[in-house]
Amino acid sequence: MRACVVIPAYDTEETVGDVVAQCRAVVPSVLVVDDGSHDRTGRAAADAGAEVVALGINRGKGAALVAGLATALVRGFDVALTVDADGQHSAEDLPKLLAAGGPRSIVLGVRDLAEAGAPKANQVSNGISNYFLSRFAHRPLRDTQCGLRRYPILDTLALGAGGTGYEWEAEVLLRALHSGMDVVEVPIRVIYPPGKSRKTHFVVRRDVPRIIEHVLRAQLGRSNGR
Repeated sequence: MRACVVIPAYDTEETVGDVVAQCRAVVPSVLVVDDGSHDRTGRAAADAGAEVVALGINRGKGAALVAGLATALVRGFDVALTVDADGQHSAEDLPKLLAAGGPRSIVLGVRDLAEAGAPKANQVSNGISNYFLSRFAHRPLRDTQCGLRRYPILDTLALGAGGTGYEWEAEVLLRALHSGMDVVEVPIRVIYPPGKSRKTHFVVRRDVPRIIEHVLRAQLGRSNGR
């Protein structure tokens, strides 16, 4: 498998350079999708050695991931490892994801949010997402919001997930399971800086309803044969 790293990034100038450098030490090819940042995110990523795909306006994490996967496909890659730009993932876990499953498997990183000291809102929203997706998938899923994943690029894009924000990651997972794709879970480390030093664009009141809505749409589409 030809593998690359895809990093969706929005206003992460302070962290994205280190994330790129750490990933490139494991997987040399790194694509950063600058999702309409207002700061120097794109420049910091490029200075660290990434290829930067600039979207121009903020379109959401899902749209950034699709743009990154589409670019990776054009570049001739078979699989993409997705990594968040805020520094919460460890590049040391990338080999685990590369080694798991088969070439057409989706591989999910599984975090222990409580042990890592994640904010309570993150734990609650992840629990809600896990509950709904596990019910509709008819199998337990332990971490449906983790951004550290491995995608078979062509198969993933063919699923046609329509979400443009955080809901894309939940929707694409359910569509993959419904299509018969193999989904493998791998325990990973997660790093949560203390207090206000961690920046997140996830808004529980906005994004959790979006996740539920798109999961329900995917389930309804399956029931209707679409």
